Amino acid sequence: MPLSARGAIARVPGEAVTIEEFMIDDPGLNEVLVRILASGVCHTDLGVKSGTYGTEGFPFLLGHEGAGIIEAIGPGVTQHQVGDHVILAWRAPCGRCRFCRRGQLNLCAASLNAEKRMRTLDGLTLNPVLGIGTFCTHTLVHADQAVPYDPALPAAQMSLIGCGVMAGVGAALYAADVQPGTSVAVFGCGGVGDSVIQGAKLAGATTIIGVDLDPRKLEWAKEFGATHTVNPREGDPVARIKELTGGHGVNYSFEAVGIPETWEQALWCRDLAGTCIIIGVAGPGKSLTFDPQRFFDLGGRLGVSWYGDCLPTRDFPLLAEWYRQGQLNLDKLVTRTVALEETEAAFDAMKRGETLRSVIKFDV
Repeated sequence: MPLSARGAIARVPGEAVTIEEFMIDDPGLNEVLVRILASGVCHTDLGVKSGTYGTEGFPFLLGHEGAGIIEAIGPGVTQHQVGDHVILAWRAPCGRCRFCRRGQLNLCAASLNAEKRMRTLDGLTLNPVLGIGTFCTHTLVHADQAVPYDPALPAAQMSLIGCGVMAGVGAALYAADVQPGTSVAVFGCGGVGDSVIQGAKLAGATTIIGVDLDPRKLEWAKEFGATHTVNPREGDPVARIKELTGGHGVNYSFEAVGIPETWEQALWCRDLAGTCIIIGVAGPGKSLTFDPQRFFDLGGRLGVSWYGDCLPTRDFPLLAEWYRQGQLNLDKLVTRTVALEETEAAFDAMKRGETLRSVIKFDV
């Protein structure tokens, strides 16, 4: 029997979200119904609702960082039971595409999602952001998108593992493969950038430089493990980073902003043969121009990190355990908790730079 749920829906690009009732059909083959306990408010959702990534696909059910409880399972589901606490992943490798067949599950080209069985009361099919949709009381996902976690751990912190934390920590550990005793620069010290800082610290980097225009975010970066901070308002950040590294530049740089200017700074602040990893999503229409001879002479590697090159079933439990052990600071990332009705206010706070993460919490 269809379920009535409630969520934050973006109907028109650039307009405020509406909090409204919607309907969810029963779970189909290999699908599970999840009651959401908490959902992080990620910058990607702001980009979706604003039309930054395009104006197709509306209406969207926003949200893609969620933790909740499985309330119903569809045919064929054997790995879960009703009552399991789960973190939702927006990548669930299919095991059959060209990448999965050669063991590159993190690059899966046919990630598993539930069928679109959610619709507005006026009959429009909802498009859940990144195949999940978590700014809501309930959502429907593929069973492989639900990764169990210990219910003794807090849902708000666990929800952040589902995207921003995993994207940042994974960028350091997997996409860049940061090595002990090395130097790192992170451009953009929001929720993802601070997670890169934590990942670099876990990997054993000894010089970790946070770069941001906001003094408050630079202070936060220190709490997550930055050994130095650079504010570009106070001078050329590339020159300052080289000054902090004996004139050489860093071994690894990360761009978590998504604008050409910081892409360029991240590229040129590296030491010889250093690695630059791009995490920030620039959106269509942006361009970057640089001297290819200069790039060749510097050498090294320029790469893009999708979801921290992670495998959710392997890495979500790992990050949850690091949190339990006190090695991963997720408490500090939760700047504030809000109700579903405060979704638009959470976006406004994000735009003002007041939060690392607002987390929508639901009554349990």
